[in-house]
Amino acid sequence: MTGAISVVNGGSSSIKFSLFSESNSNGLALVFRGQVDGIGVAPTFVAKDAQGNRIDERTWPNRPDTNHESLMAHIIDWIREHRQQRRLELIGVGHRVVHGGNDYARPVKIDDTVLDRLQALIPLAPLHQPHNIGPIRTIAKLHPTLPQVACFDTAFHASNPRHTRLFALPRDLIREGVFRYGFHGLSYEYIARQLQTVDPDSAKGRVAVAHLGSGASMCGLLDGHSVVNSMGFTAIDGLVMGTRTGSLDPGVILYLMQTKQMDAAALEELLYKRSGLLGLSEISNDMRVLLESDDPRAKEAVDVFIYRIQRELGATAAVLGGLDALVFTAGIGEHAAKIRARVCNDAKWLGVRLNPEANRAGGPRISSDNSTVSVWVIPTNEELMIALHTQQVLSHMRSGSDT
Repeated sequence: MTGAISVVNGGSSSIKFSLFSESNSNGLALVFRGQVDGIGVAPTFVAKDAQGNRIDERTWPNRPDTNHESLMAHIIDWIREHRQQRRLELIGVGHRVVHGGNDYARPVKIDDTVLDRLQALIPLAPLHQPHNIGPIRTIAKLHPTLPQVACFDTAFHASNPRHTRLFALPRDLIREGVFRYGFHGLSYEYIARQLQTVDPDSAKGRVAVAHLGSGASMCGLLDGHSVVNSMGFTAIDGLVMGTRTGSLDPGVILYLMQTKQMDAAALEELLYKRSGLLGLSEISNDMRVLLESDDPRAKEAVDVFIYRIQRELGATAAVLGGLDALVFTAGIGEHAAKIRARVCNDAKWLGVRLNPEANRAGGPRISSDNSTVSVWVIPTNEELMIALHTQQVLSHMRSGSDT
């Protein structure tokens, strides 16, 4: 039987999964992918093959026993049935884990010690970490001998110079791990690899990557390595996001505590779930809705979103010492031509020149021939990146080397 690796990405209201098969050349091929959406409301299961054709679907009523654990168990059973039909042997499961803290700068096989450490990092990523951990526990309970691997969104940024990661705080807090980590690393690592194919010359130079989605950030690459990222200690910092604030004066937090008597729980709700595009527009956290709206609040929310990208792009270019390429990725970056056009027009001072027709067509190259900065639209693939890391860790386990 051919070996196969499953990838799981657990969220607060969804669980995404995929299965990759190994080939003789040690590559990986997508077999199928799917997700359960609407957990806590009306869960819906959809699975598609590698070509995007729907192969199964199901809905459940919203009952107390229809929870993350039971739905993850359904996914495991579904994967088992469909991999057996294809004569595939599941050799391991890779998980996206948002925060690796100061302990994990590369993927790691999960054991009880690792799981306890990931649990301790929940306060640093409360919107994501608990739901990343949940599927790990469920699989360990149902299939205790199946190897599981944690792949971290923070790991790619471990190459950032130390001075760029420090806050101007007392050293005892820094020793406790209070410094900049950066996120979306799995996405940036994939883009860095892809750029070596689509634009090899730029891939060796100074590249700004804008990961624009419900979560948004920017990363500066030098020779394919991360040197600066807009996110910091948590995944709130930096660009405006769907429901997260982005950069915020800490004095605002003090003001809310002192004058509004907001406690930690209320602040967490505000910063993670009620702010960003949703808070600014009072309409939606969906960029598609805002771009189609005539409401001035929607326009203003988009203006703030663009301004923060413009500001962060300038800072990134300054750290890099110039710019050779700009890459757009993730949901908004890949699909919102209007956003890309505004960002590029604001970046003319950097040498960016947009090809409007190519931009409307979605690229992949959207810069004009006279642009000194090449501009690209490259779809990200965090799932494949996780599968590749998991394959490598499992290979090291089999060879007995250190992972």
